[in-house]
Amino acid sequence: MTEHPTSHNRRQAATSAAAPGAPAPDDAHGAVPDPRTAVRQTAAPGQEPGGGRPRPAFPADGPSGPAAHDGPPGPGEPAPRARERGTGADGPGGPGGPGGADAARGGGGRERRDTAESEHPAQPEHGTPEGESVWDADRNAARGAARRPGGRNGGTGPDEQAPAAQGGGRGREAARRGAAAGEHPAQPGEARAAAAAAGEVAYSTPEGGAPTVPPAVPPVPEAAAEAATARDRSGDRLRFVGAATRRIARGIDLDEIVLGLCRATVPTFADAILVYLRDPLPVGDERPVGPMMLRLRRTDRIPLDPDTDSGRLPLISSQSDLSPAVGGGPAAELCEVEAGGPLAEVLRGVRPVFGDSQAARAALPQLLGEGPCVASGQRTVLAPMRGRRRVIGAAVFVRRPDRPPFEPDDLLVAAQLATHTALGVDKAVLYGREVYIADELQRTMLPDSLPQPTGVRLASRYLPAAETARVGGDWYDAIPLPGNRVALVVGDVMGHSMTSAAIMGQLRTTAQTLAGLDLPPQEVLHHLDEQAQRLGTDRMATCLYAVYDPVAHRIVVANAGHPPPLLLHRGGRAEVLRVPPGAPIGVGGVDFEAVELDAPAGATLMLYTDGLVESRMRDVWTGIEQLRERLTATARLTGPNPPPLEPLCDEVLDMLGPGDRDDDVALLAARFEGIAPSDVAYWFLDPKAQTAGQARRLTRRALARWDLDDLTDAVELLVSEVVTNAVRYAERPITLRLLRTDVLRCEVGDDVPQLPRLRQARPSDEGGRGLYLVNRMARRWGATRLSTGKVVWFELAMP
Repeated sequence: MTEHPTSHNRRQAATSAAAPGAPAPDDAHGAVPDPRTAVRQTAAPGQEPGGGRPRPAFPADGPSGPAAHDGPPGPGEPAPRARERGTGADGPGGPGGPGGADAARGGGGRERRDTAESEHPAQPEHGTPEGESVWDADRNAARGAARRPGGRNGGTGPDEQAPAAQGGGRGREAARRGAAAGEHPAQPGEARAAAAAAGEVAYSTPEGGAPTVPPAVPPVPEAAAEAATARDRSGDRLRFVGAATRRIARGIDLDEIVLGLCRATVPTFADAILVYLRDPLPVGDERPVGPMMLRLRRTDRIPLDPDTDSGRLPLISSQSDLSPAVGGGPAAELCEVEAGGPLAEVLRGVRPVFGDSQAARAALPQLLGEGPCVASGQRTVLAPMRGRRRVIGAAVFVRRPDRPPFEPDDLLVAAQLATHTALGVDKAVLYGREVYIADELQRTMLPDSLPQPTGVRLASRYLPAAETARVGGDWYDAIPLPGNRVALVVGDVMGHSMTSAAIMGQLRTTAQTLAGLDLPPQEVLHHLDEQAQRLGTDRMATCLYAVYDPVAHRIVVANAGHPPPLLLHRGGRAEVLRVPPGAPIGVGGVDFEAVELDAPAGATLMLYTDGLVESRMRDVWTGIEQLRERLTATARLTGPNPPPLEPLCDEVLDMLGPGDRDDDVALLAARFEGIAPSDVAYWFLDPKAQTAGQARRLTRRALARWDLDDLTDAVELLVSEVVTNAVRYAERPITLRLLRTDVLRCEVGDDVPQLPRLRQARPSDEGGRGLYLVNRMARRWGATRLSTGKVVWFELAMP
């Protein structure tokens, strides 16, 4: 082996550094000796035979034999392998020395490798992980020896190697490297103190003995058990709070949130719970007016009978008590919190308190009433429930006497539960207010009830897009028109939000106003298109407007980009009406076309929005075909008679699957019954003075034909007054029509657009009393403006 040029100098330095009693040179910088070089103290230095070359000293009882060197042996020096196995009976590596057998088995080879590796310090140590120092390897070996039998107390057994021996030549090599680097060995006491300060295991070297490991201080079993139990309890509390808050947060309305608190608490945390909330609950920034009232919202407890299937029984006012957790009678359902009283002070403090505290002993009787009494000791917790801005209630947690009482840490758990519940109640109240506003808005935008005009029966349905979006832009309407006609309207504003609902309301009001003018359907859509453009450039909607005439048994339909209507005939055949599609209203600059179709008696017209037939699962025309098939299948069930309207609407909505509710749905069904020609009498009369007498004669004949002689006098008087007013101002022939349905209806039309007004005639006036008579004698009356004039009508009850 080739010797490194500096190896001899390092050996000399190591030898001089290892010699005991050698004076340590003064450290000019006052450096603290490295404990890793100081902990291994060597025995008296030995002198190598032949040539007087000094050799590094080794422990007197070290089992690994003399340290190997790099150069060839000197004069009289034994061969390296012989030295590795021991050179004398009394030598440290000889058979007589302690640990000699162990050294013969493996110490020499390890020493040669360590010596060779010490010549190249840049390389990692053999047998240690990459980057691990020799000190770490020796420390690990010492720890392993301390864990083996015989080494627990820091000593070595008779058949065991000392900890220093397991390091072999690596420990001496570390000492040699430290000496070569200019480090100064410290005294044994200083080395142990430095090692202890560094958190390392320091070896002790008794005289004539091997380095030993100081005994470890065993932990106290009782303290460790108590600490583990405390950690387990803290972990259980954290897991319980996490699960309980998740259950409380799942609720979206008030009852679900309070129920979640009760179910999460009983029986895990308490045996019984009472939840009191303010009545009424404040919403948002509202300031409550009047005294604070708490109402018992819900209670829960462990059932007394262990065989009860439900596991928990919700308490209501009829249940006697929460015995044995709470005894003495039922808890009060309503409590008034007196200002400055003990209950108000506890609620103002926000923090939960034990039932045996001075504040709770005075507050609980005021909350629960004088009858109930809670268990003694720390088995009751009164927890105020504070929301975002104010206290909204209180929760009482109770444990039975046979259960361990609450601990101080349980107050934190109760505070968490009460706070999460209060915040959830706040959100539920705000959500309930928003739902109420949305429902009221949608309800006012849609008709409360449909009219029942003569000759047609109506039914409707509306479904929002989802529970979280309760308003939308779909609407329907039925508007009575003069002549027993009725306008059927269905529309869909783009989107389903508050904005869509507001635009829908404006368009519906506009449609009602235009329908009152008795404009043709295509003209109504044209004016709706202009109104949508005035509302905004992006305000678009689809609409279908139809006018049904029960006398003529005809229907006029105009479409503005809406799905076509379906007509279910009396025999069970359903067809899609061919109506020009048109452009949506709001586009502007387009014409709308109207078509007139037959409306036979017994047929049913279905008007709907695209939410019924279109979804992510199907396109519009596929949905229309499915709707047609559903109508046909439903009609077959009733045979020759048409199906009832209300069940028919429900059957149509059943075609919506779970994933088909992408949009809100509006449905309007109209069953055409018509008016038979035999129940209609119609005349044209010229506007002249004799017209009133002619009208009375025609009316008398019609009533006699219908066997309504009892109404002759009243009808003749009212017809004479209305016809006289029309003849006075009309320039073209007037119309007189009598309709016999469930009532007797009389209509008089002329070409004058001004509507008559009811006024009080003075004694000197010759006229002005005709409408007064009509108002007193008729059941209903009215006047409607037409595009060609007006119609004045009145109704009389059938005898």
